[in-house]
Amino acid sequence: MTAGDHQQFGPEPGPWRVPDGSPPPPAGPPAVGPPPPGAALRSAAVALLNLTGLGLGYVLMRRWPRAALCWVATGGLLLAVLPAEPDGVPAGIVISYLLVLVLAAADGAWTARRTAVGGSWRPLVAAVLGLLLLGVPAGGVAVYASERDEAVEQMLLDRLEKGDRAVAAAAKQSFAGGKAEYRSALDIYRELGEDHAGSRAGKLVPSRLKAYYEAVSAPYEAKDHCAAVEPLTYLRTVPDSVDAKLLGSLAGWPDEPLAESLYGCGVSTIGDGSDVSDASDGGDLGELLRTLPDSAPAKQVGAAVTGKMDEQVEAVRGGEPCAATEVLRRIGATVAAMPDRTVSALSVKADRGVQDGVYACGVDEFKDKKFTEARETLTGFADTYRKDGRRQHARDISIAAEIAEERPSAGKRLPPRKKPGGSRMELVISNDAPTAVEILYTGPVSGSVELKGCGSCKRYSASEGPDLACRSGGKKYPKATLRLPAGDYHFLYKHGTGAAADVDSYASGSKVQPGYTYTSCTYVTTELDSYPGLDLPSIPDATDPA
Repeated sequence: MTAGDHQQFGPEPGPWRVPDGSPPPPAGPPAVGPPPPGAALRSAAVALLNLTGLGLGYVLMRRWPRAALCWVATGGLLLAVLPAEPDGVPAGIVISYLLVLVLAAADGAWTARRTAVGGSWRPLVAAVLGLLLLGVPAGGVAVYASERDEAVEQMLLDRLEKGDRAVAAAAKQSFAGGKAEYRSALDIYRELGEDHAGSRAGKLVPSRLKAYYEAVSAPYEAKDHCAAVEPLTYLRTVPDSVDAKLLGSLAGWPDEPLAESLYGCGVSTIGDGSDVSDASDGGDLGELLRTLPDSAPAKQVGAAVTGKMDEQVEAVRGGEPCAATEVLRRIGATVAAMPDRTVSALSVKADRGVQDGVYACGVDEFKDKKFTEARETLTGFADTYRKDGRRQHARDISIAAEIAEERPSAGKRLPPRKKPGGSRMELVISNDAPTAVEILYTGPVSGSVELKGCGSCKRYSASEGPDLACRSGGKKYPKATLRLPAGDYHFLYKHGTGAAADVDSYASGSKVQPGYTYTSCTYVTTELDSYPGLDLPSIPDATDPA
């Protein structure tokens, strides 16, 4: 023992106790110690169970309100995504639900660090169960993807059915009426066949396109060639908008039916006037020669139009020459407009037939007492075909027709083509009128003569005309001399227009007999009598022997 040390005697000091013997209270709050053993495994197990979306981690910890929140989130997701739609689930819903799962897993893991797993479950068993139950949402995703794919397939099948309905509706109408439906159906088939070729609907498109072509070309199958031209022309444009691989052999199919239809319609309607564009583009036959010049029907066009012209040339000689001439005229104009020069050159034959037809038509109109039409037709013939040997006879018939318009008896028979022989009688016509006059005559011969107006002459009253006309010895009246074979004649006196517009034309008739000369005087009256505005005598009786 050293200096300064002291020795303490008695028992060793022990813990402080209160008088009743219980331990004293702690001097401060106890320090937080480490989590209980197995915390990491418990956290992982609960997190995995919560990631299933069923809230099972909270269930094992008996955190019922939090488990209920998981159930509500999962139920809301199911309500939002079922039944599966072709467009899938909105991204916002998926992201929101995944966020809920992550929060639930994180919260459950944190809570499970200091919370024992309830019941007889062991953390390791719970973790394994969590891993297994993760297959539930994964399987749900797979099932939903399958359901969504089926929804897409059904949507595509519905669109295919919509196209089928459009084709069926269009087939009940004319092509022009159903064209919009046909185009709509083609758009649907094209989209399904090109953009969704692997779908069930896409695999059905080729058979639908075949049915589509059959529906559009129905008039061709019915041998209605004219009605088939427009739809077949349309089908030739389909490869412009639809992949040729999708169409297959359908892409070139319309060419042969279209050539046959253009030929059949063109031959059957040429010259009938049903297509006003025939004369400008050759009609359906011209379209055939332009569009499919190498087709077999195109090579038959020349022979076909020749046969049609031959038919009408023969018809010109029949009972309806006017109608046949019009048909032949239209055929000629159509043929002349065709793009193939070897075919268009055939129009010359039609032109010759028209020339004969116009003459035959005018003669037929005269015989049918259609005098106005006959005059117009034959005047046109004489003006158009100046080198035709029938021109003079056409003019004679035209004159007779014009007289017959005023005096029907002048149209009882056609003027003769040949002038009669024998002696001729002289007829001198004087004009005692201030206006010019044209005189038409028909009988054994036909013709016309014009007399100038008499400048010093005046109009007579109705009563003085017969006594004074052409009897002034100091006047020089305009005169014309006709030499006429004997026979019955009809005359028409025409005073024209202008100053003579108020003078009526006048028709009369007389008989020319052999051995006489005749005189006639024309004059104009100022008063109305049985022939308003004009008093023209008929040919008087014979005056002096020839």
